[in-house]
Amino acid sequence: MLQRPRRNRKSEVIRQMVQETHVSAANLIFPLFIIDGVNQKSEVASMPGIFRYSIDNLLREIESCLKLGLNSFDLFPNIAEELKDKFATESYRDESLYLRAIREVKKNFPEACVITDVAMDPYSSDGHDGIVENGMILNDETLDVLGKMALAHAQSGADIIAPSDMMDGRVGYIRNVLDDNGFTNVSIMSYSAKYASAFYGPFRDALNSAPKFGDKKTYQMNPANQREALIEAELDELEGADFLMVKPALPYLDVIKLIKDNTELPVAAYNVSGEYAMIKAAIQRGWLNEQRAITEVLTSIRRAGATAILTYHAKEVLENKWL
Repeated sequence: MLQRPRRNRKSEVIRQMVQETHVSAANLIFPLFIIDGVNQKSEVASMPGIFRYSIDNLLREIESCLKLGLNSFDLFPNIAEELKDKFATESYRDESLYLRAIREVKKNFPEACVITDVAMDPYSSDGHDGIVENGMILNDETLDVLGKMALAHAQSGADIIAPSDMMDGRVGYIRNVLDDNGFTNVSIMSYSAKYASAFYGPFRDALNSAPKFGDKKTYQMNPANQREALIEAELDELEGADFLMVKPALPYLDVIKLIKDNTELPVAAYNVSGEYAMIKAAIQRGWLNEQRAITEVLTSIRRAGATAILTYHAKEVLENKWL
């Protein structure tokens, strides 16, 4: 045999030499949950090791992450039920929990990259990503709310705006609002291919943001569709997105690769709460090796083409020096 591929696997040094895919701290974005109050830290029952933080503890958590080289954070608010309404007005109220959190993070850690979530569901009394009228999700009317939300985030110091709502035309609308108000340098990381997935449950538990009726299938994508993701991604790129995101990640590695092969923009992938919970549950039962399982998951997402990975594993892999 002239070719013996095993020769390039015979030692750890050689395996590392020929390794094609690498994951580093620079590729990771850490999602963080925020709650109101002082000195609050509550674990999400369905996500072992993941917590909701009051702003003071959020700052402590971010400081500890920065020391590990983890510099990018996506913030998500848990909003009290009495503050929610049909039009998500709490999302752009100046002294809201979320806007205060953004300002405090940027004030204390200007070097941190703060990514903000633009969607109505955490603030909506209906639990949907758009305005609800007679059981229907209104697309164009929702854009005004999303624009106000995105502008409030930019004014508070957000580096990257991440619309996760899946309303048609929202990237272009938000881009125009930001540009018209002087925020031309604020980036947009669009949830371009966000699927109506079964893997969002623990996230909705963390934020108490589940829809009050029905589901999100009229605006989130059908899990059976692949080519449709190209339509969404192309539209977002034409409307001014700076990143294109696929969510979830693991069941959609093919979609990550498809979009990566059809754009010059960086592609992000969200390793979502259900994926995290599934892996952690198997680890707790002794069915998987923790280090190997988690690093394999992140490597597979990176190998598929993701430049940035939003993952709840971000801090632990750096703390344990698994990368």
